[in-house]
Amino acid sequence: MKNNFLKRLISSLFIIPVVFFIIFKDDYLFNLFLMMCLIISLYEWNKMIINQFFKILGIFFILMSFYSAYYLKASLIKFDIFSFLVILLICIFTDIGGYSFGKILRGPKLNKISPNKTYAGALGGVICSLIFLYLSLNYVNPLQKFNIIFDFKNVCYVVIFSLISQIGDFIVSYFKRISNLKDTGKLIPGHGGILDRIDGMIFVFPFAFIMNFLS
Repeated sequence: MKNNFLKRLISSLFIIPVVFFIIFKDDYLFNLFLMMCLIISLYEWNKMIINQFFKILGIFFILMSFYSAYYLKASLIKFDIFSFLVILLICIFTDIGGYSFGKILRGPKLNKISPNKTYAGALGGVICSLIFLYLSLNYVNPLQKFNIIFDFKNVCYVVIFSLISQIGDFIVSYFKRISNLKDTGKLIPGHGGILDRIDGMIFVFPFAFIMNFLS
């Protein structure tokens, strides 16, 4: 368990800065990175799912999700870079909070689909996301130029995004369970495959895409 946690931590400390560098550095680099993740995600999904209906449905949904991420990043006139990063970080901190609170507090299990998930972990994911947003808006100076405040509306957005991210985690966990797999792949030490790492994001980005059109 400790060995897996160490692998997970080291991988995260390497991956997160690299991803942020790609997002800020260049659109072409970001699009290439996005395409690589898409191809690997489709491969992992196709390999994991036996039922043809769910396989086709999942392929369509993954394509739609990656297009949503591409569109939101490309349309920064309406959707600023901070909002794009917030979506990523809400998913990341939801995962960190869920993992940490779940391991420390334990308690009742949420369901049988993902036996490691607990009510404490689910609540911890939301709390950790809210703490991240509050600290970012109040103490990270470069972010203050966006004039975003920690109000009721933004709190609701964070809670909704965090819950959707957790739902995505459950759905992917369900398909892993019926496929008798622990992870969708072995690409990332301590995490598994690409889908293991972005299972929440692929559900949050389409929701953010719809919200962007409605705003």
